[in-house]
Amino acid sequence: MIRRVIHIDEDKCNGCGACVTACHEGAIGLVDGKARLMRDDYCDGLGDCLPKCPTGAISFVEREAAAYDEAAVLANKAAKKQAAVGQTHAGSQAAPQEPHFSGCPGSMMRQFNRNNQANAAKKQAAGHAADMSGQQQAQTGNAYAVPASQEICQESQLAQWPCQIKLVPVNAPYFDGAKLLIAADCTAYAYANMHQEFMKGKITIIGCPKLDDVDYSEKLTQIISNNNIKSVTIVRMEVPCCGGLEYAAKTALQNSGKFIPWQVVTISVDGKILD
Repeated sequence: MIRRVIHIDEDKCNGCGACVTACHEGAIGLVDGKARLMRDDYCDGLGDCLPKCPTGAISFVEREAAAYDEAAVLANKAAKKQAAVGQTHAGSQAAPQEPHFSGCPGSMMRQFNRNNQANAAKKQAAGHAADMSGQQQAQTGNAYAVPASQEICQESQLAQWPCQIKLVPVNAPYFDGAKLLIAADCTAYAYANMHQEFMKGKITIIGCPKLDDVDYSEKLTQIISNNNIKSVTIVRMEVPCCGGLEYAAKTALQNSGKFIPWQVVTISVDGKILD
């Protein structure tokens, strides 16, 4: 039959994987670093993926294609979900397996155990600091030099990947019971203690409404509505363009219909907390 389906221009595609996440039917995958329509009968022709493409590589075409098969789409989703559940509940004696991922490697979902990593980092830092301290005293001849072991080793507090609002999935295990931090890209560079004061213990998602030129409110609404979010902290810069991020987050909170504690923190361009 002749019907409307999407067409992906591989020359324009940059392999970001945004369309893979945006397609609710699972019709798009990444092959050799390029987006590809995997099956015609998975494409419903509605084009949720079109506005998500940053390079304009996706368009509609009318051509001979198999009819949209909702049953096949649902069966495929169920199979993927069952596979994920099976891996999650696998016995402790079974060797852990990497979940199948067909999207951009840079947007593959990951979750980090920062407590274990922090302990390992402290041990590594202590050994390295002792070596550095000995070298410093040997080179300077100063027995009173401050030992490197007294220097503070900062551990990253990023709890998951990806962290970009455009790339993060709307449903993920790490959102369950999460304290959500919605931060402007620049805040981590402007505010020196961003990890310890704001990111620690939270799920962090970041964006820049000026550079992305998108309205985040729809996706943020889905994240807040579909998951058990405990609180929302918005960290923005004082510059006017950052108001778009705050507006999107507030709109999402309102649209979700949930009563969730939230706060807004503004960082000055010289790295101070304004309110």
